[in-house]
Order: sequence, then C-alpha cells, then structure tokens
Amino acid sequence: MSPRSASVNEELRRRSRERLLQATVDLVGERGYEATTLGAIADRAGSARGLISYYFSGKRQLFQSAVHRLMHLTLAEALDRRPLPDGPDAGREVLARAIDAVLGLAGERPVLMRAHMAGILQQEGFVKCDEQRRLAALLRTTMVRYGSADPDTDYPMLRALLMGAVVAVLLPGAPMAASRLRAELFDRYGLDWKLGAPPTETAPPGGAAPLIPSRAALTLPAQN
Repeated sequence: MSPRSASVNEELRRRSRERLLQATVDLVGERGYEATTLGAIADRAGSARGLISYYFSGKRQLFQSAVHRLMHLTLAEALDRRPLPDGPDAGREVLARAIDAVLGLAGERPVLMRAHMAGILQQEGFVKCDEQRRLAALLRTTMVRYGSADPDTDYPMLRALLMGAVVAVLLPGAPMAASRLRAELFDRYGLDWKLGAPPTETAPPGGAAPLIPSRAALTLPAQN
C-alpha cells in the first residue's frame, strides 16, 4: 500500500481540526463552557484526545477559535446570500447583512456567545488565531465595500460596536432588545431598516437619546 500524499494528509488534518471546532461550538452551546470537557469534545468529533493539544494550546484557544470560525462562516454565508448586493446601495446592504449576522448569533446561540464574550473579558483575553484573522479580513472587506476611506481604522470600530451590542443583548438581568441595538447601529452607518435581514417587528420609534452617536447626518463615504 503506497503512502498517502502530502496533499491528502493535509486535507485529513484540516477535516480533523474542523470536526474539533464544530464539536466545540455544539457542546458549549448545549452544556456551557465549564461543563464541556476536552474529552467530550474529542468524543463528539470522533478524534483522539491528543489531537486537541496538537492543534491548540488549550481549551480557551480551542473555544475562541471555534466561535471565530462560526462567526466567519455565518458572516460569509450572509454576504454571499442571493441575490448578491448590487447597485448604488450594495455597500450599505453588505454592512447591514454583517450587522444582522452577528446580532443573529446572539439570539440563536446565547449560551455560546455569552461564554465567548466572558472568556474575552477574562485574564486570557483575546486569542489571535487563523479563524480570528479570517473574521477580521471579512469585516475589513465589509467596510471597504461600504465605502470606508480608512478601513483599517473603521473595521476595528465596527468589531467593537458589534461586540458591545452582543454583550448588551446577552447581559444577564438587563438585556436590551436586539431590534433597538440594530436601529442604533443602522442609524450610525446611515442604513435603511429594510436592508439586510430585518426582524419581523417594526423599527423602534425615534426620539430617544441615541445609545451610539449618530453619523447619519454626516456626509457618507462614496459607495463601492
């Protein structure tokens, strides 16, 4: 029997790693972070326990990588949804889809996203990894398509605003309505409520003091 080629081995490693990442988001979403063990993740993924330490330095890195992969895939799916954004409002539609995709994860996977935000705010902090870099690149591309003149400054701001909105949605005991947060983000970037994937409820009424300083009255950058 001839040995496997390098490309075949690489593909097998990629699939094995992705099974571990998927098993992690599934189990943490079901049980919570603390109740999810590395052994359970390996069992769910159908992998040897030792493979986790081969790919990841520990449970925290594995978890953050898994959530960043989920966020990247969710965002990519939203941006690629048919019909593809086109015309003069294409850049605004792209940004609206990005906002809705991330806010949607807070509503659809609250246990997972709450654990993710809590982990980032703990001592381990923000773990950089390939999945995080893919997510960052996609957010930067979103700002480029929106028409940002300085995407390297604007995409970290977008990331910070989205993280803050997710925390507000999931805050135990004092959650904010996702629709209100969506309205504030849309107002900041001059987006019409009907763009993206609007919720079934109507836009919140205006007149309240904004949670995020509005830029809607400012001259928006040219759309790509």
